[in-house]
Amino acid sequence: MRDLAENLMTTTAGLRRVVRRRVRETLPHAPLRAGQVELLRVVESHPGIGVAAAARALHLAGNSVSTLVNQLVDAGLLERRADPADRRAARLELTGAARTRLASWRRTRTGFVASAVATLSSADRDAIEAALPALGRLIDALQEEK
Repeated sequence: MRDLAENLMTTTAGLRRVVRRRVRETLPHAPLRAGQVELLRVVESHPGIGVAAAARALHLAGNSVSTLVNQLVDAGLLERRADPADRRAARLELTGAARTRLASWRRTRTGFVASAVATLSSADRDAIEAALPALGRLIDALQEEK
């Protein structure tokens, strides 16, 4: 099991690294750090989420998420609005620029991977597709572990 776990992590890390590098080389804007992208994706999935809830979703400390929020607000990618029910609390929303940037990032990332997948044999494509449900269950199992 340990060899499988190590090989899985090495392979997936390599995949992410190569795709991230290719996307960064292609897109015209300055790259965002992984934590910034993850926060944008959480806010995209949960418009109006608070900082504390975003920190829980990302499994990060609240002050770390606050730092990311400040960076993304300064970059014009995130808006912090007062919660109507509690003026002391902030609600997070994506800006139009963030929506455009995330869509461009996804389109570019998906295009690179789709092109590479198309070069593989049908057996390799089938194997990757067959592994996806198990990988999803692995993610769920890792999220449930404490």
